[in-house]
Amino acid sequence: MLQSLIAARDKVAAFLLCILLLAPGNAILYAQQEPPPPPPPGQTLSPDQLDDLVAPIALYPDPLLSQIMVAATYPLEVVQAFQWLQRNPGINGPALTQAAQQQNWDASIQALVVFPDVLKRLNDDVTWTTNLGNAFLAQQQDVMDAVQRMRQKAQQAGKLASTPQLNVTTATDAGQPVIQIMPADPAVLYVPVYDPAWIWGPPLWYPYPRWYWPPRSVIVGGLGFGFGLGINVGFFFGGGWGGWGGWGWHPGWGNHTVIVNNTFIHRYNFNTVNVTNVHGTAVWAHDAAHRQGVPYASPALRSQYQGNVRQNVAPRSAPQVNRTQNAQPAERFGNRQVPQSAPQAQNRSAFGGMQNNGEAARAHADHGYSSLGAARSTPARSAPAPRAAPAPRSGGGGGRRK
Repeated sequence: MLQSLIAARDKVAAFLLCILLLAPGNAILYAQQEPPPPPPPGQTLSPDQLDDLVAPIALYPDPLLSQIMVAATYPLEVVQAFQWLQRNPGINGPALTQAAQQQNWDASIQALVVFPDVLKRLNDDVTWTTNLGNAFLAQQQDVMDAVQRMRQKAQQAGKLASTPQLNVTTATDAGQPVIQIMPADPAVLYVPVYDPAWIWGPPLWYPYPRWYWPPRSVIVGGLGFGFGLGINVGFFFGGGWGGWGGWGWHPGWGNHTVIVNNTFIHRYNFNTVNVTNVHGTAVWAHDAAHRQGVPYASPALRSQYQGNVRQNVAPRSAPQVNRTQNAQPAERFGNRQVPQSAPQAQNRSAFGGMQNNGEAARAHADHGYSSLGAARSTPARSAPAPRAAPAPRSGGGGGRRK
């Protein structure tokens, strides 16, 4: 009996001790630290926020990385392109790129159809895609610095090195040391599939998208990092393919720019209506026409791009470029009815089924960009948006925004 009473007393004491440890005064011992409050609307993102934002693509090869950063500024066309691929599963090879040429998308979106897994990831978390594009428009230099910062951290941790699929080198660009990642094969690109948390640890600000890990199609790789099936880019672009030096987009790390190869865009008949110099390179400039009514994240960007579709893009020459901009009349995308004959009118956008393009896109963008300051445990979700109206054909290269 005495032993039973002692055992009961010990259990009660242990229970009371647990209660005391979990009391409000000791909660700080067990609770996770609250994240800092989100920045006010229009305020630039901090380096930590940008690091989390670029982590899912920071280890992508340079040609694909720069193309994605450009394409992310046109999130509605990303969704349209993914849905178009879903409706046309039987098209492959040169026929795929030829069919994409007929779509009213920016050239960065047209050429992305040869990487269906990448397009699916951008579509699956379109809020993250929109946030990446917004950040790239507002803080292009900071975004590119964040990519280099994350590459340096991965390399220092022993988790970024050359493989049979990718060559990782350190070079100097405009006097700045940079880490370059290029496909090891001149015609084949392997898209990395990795868990950012395994490489850099948990996010501090912005939750990583959930499409990166665990993978379903990793062919080669190990714990936390692998590659999907290689994409033979030469197969899609025919005999004119000349290696990655001729790809349409490359990062200018030292000058914090994306260099557009207009020769590539012209050769493969992508959108070149406003590309006056079709044989050369140019500093990339955002084409507001392909934004298709998706709001910009700050008053400064709205003032820069929405007043007139093309007049807000000022020309600036890059090496080997002699390019001018032809201003186009302003056109409203937000309230225009989608014609029944348009290819995009056959299916509703993945944003949702609302009829007013501008209203839905506004709701999506407001929700998405504000989530940058959310706690790490709150995954970003996309808000509904409508079917998209076709945008005027427009080139993706040349000129630089002010």
